[in-house]
Amino acid sequence: MMKLPQLPQRLFAALPRPLSVLPGLPFVAGLETARRFGWLVPPPELHDHRFALYVADLDLRLRFRCTAQGFRPLAEGEADLELGASSADFFALLRGAADADTLFFQRRLAIRGDTELGLVVKNWLDACERPA
Repeated sequence: MMKLPQLPQRLFAALPRPLSVLPGLPFVAGLETARRFGWLVPPPELHDHRFALYVADLDLRLRFRCTAQGFRPLAEGEADLELGASSADFFALLRGAADADTLFFQRRLAIRGDTELGLVVKNWLDACERPA
């Protein structure tokens, strides 16, 4: 199998601020699509918060904000909550094959920032039904 090159975060950090959202655009578009289909509707407690996902094995930080109107890319400002894990662990969470608590206690999921907000996110994701 061909190994794809990794694109380090510092490559994207060199971009002007408006372009620094480019790495996260496909991710945010996926979140927004899931929201519009009713698969991933964020609770009001998440509105007006900023989030980051750090994909450690790709050295990639995906930044976005949650509003009452949906998910939007985030170009500036610190995230209120950052979750960090490997791409495989994030995919396992998405599929429901792994539990956030288990990954956290195995030190495979890192949480930085507002821990109360992290608990809201965890409970929300645990309660979401995944489409077939």
